[in-house]
Amino acid sequence: MTAIITVANQKGGVGKTTTAINLSAALAHRGKRTLLIDLDPQANSTIAFYDTGEIATSMFDVLSDSRTTLTAVIKPTKDPLLFLGPGRLSLAKLEQVLAGQFDAPFKLKDAMTPVLKDYDYVILDTPPSLGILTVNALVASTHLLVPIQAAYFAIEGTDDLLETYERIRARPNPGLKVLGVVITLFDRRTNISKDTHGQIRSVFGEVLFKTKITKNVRLEESPAYKETILTFAPKSPGAVEYKKLAGEVIQRVEENRVTHHAEDAA
Repeated sequence: MTAIITVANQKGGVGKTTTAINLSAALAHRGKRTLLIDLDPQANSTIAFYDTGEIATSMFDVLSDSRTTLTAVIKPTKDPLLFLGPGRLSLAKLEQVLAGQFDAPFKLKDAMTPVLKDYDYVILDTPPSLGILTVNALVASTHLLVPIQAAYFAIEGTDDLLETYERIRARPNPGLKVLGVVITLFDRRTNISKDTHGQIRSVFGEVLFKTKITKNVRLEESPAYKETILTFAPKSPGAVEYKKLAGEVIQRVEENRVTHHAEDAA
């Protein structure tokens, strides 16, 4: 069964896209055939691999026009196990395009179904909002991963995200689970980061991943060279941390599968 992970936080600047890109690359590095789908109108996950002029059709076409299949827009990356469902600025129009359509929250799920057999993991990068794109991602997903910056007011806004998560679980996707919360932009030198880490741990407990993603200039530079951190600076702290995070993600997904099978058997 394919693990479909939405990376979401409606608070901007928390390393969400950086996490989506490099977690996808780290999963591919571990031998997992991985599809990264860019649902953010800013399309930063796409720009990390391709120039915008190279993208003729995107996830907007898939979600707004049933004649465009996901297979038709998927593009390869330099990693033979990592593939991209590209985004474009036009995704910002999707809300009005789908307005009034009864199946609007299910567009992504329907589009993904035919390709899931080809991938071990699908990572969904979402915009910093709880609109139709994030709802589509949550409806289509098996898991939710929340990046939180190690800064004051970091937890602000997560209540709304978790409320949306519970609403999705209540009806369209009861199988959705919180995979975990990952601390990003962590600066070991500052008391603020250390204090915030304690605060986040007290709120989320065991849901918090052990791996923290530290502030790292290499992570900021790599997209400009159309590379992930694993190829741009493979020995950097960012590369090491995302590989560790991928290991934790795989372990939790497998544990969830075992629990799910046990519940079904009972």
